[in-house]
Amino acid sequence: MKPLDMIAVILLIVGGLNWGLIAAANFDLVAVITGAGAFGDKNILGVIIYGLVGLSAIYLAFNLAAFRRDRA
Repeated sequence: MKPLDMIAVILLIVGGLNWGLIAAANFDLVAVITGAGAFGDKNILGVIIYGLVGLSAIYLAFNLAAFRRDRA
């Protein structure tokens, strides 16, 4: 696995765990880690993390499509 792929997977795991915590406990882990405060509060570091998670999802979605096409 390429380093960029691994980073993207790790970011998606962080994002998935964060959404799971939001659903289960109304707890925003990214806000707490970045020091933004309570659920839904944002600071620049949190915005960057959420942006990177979104970009990781797009990157891996395109890679998955290419992987499937190569295997067909």
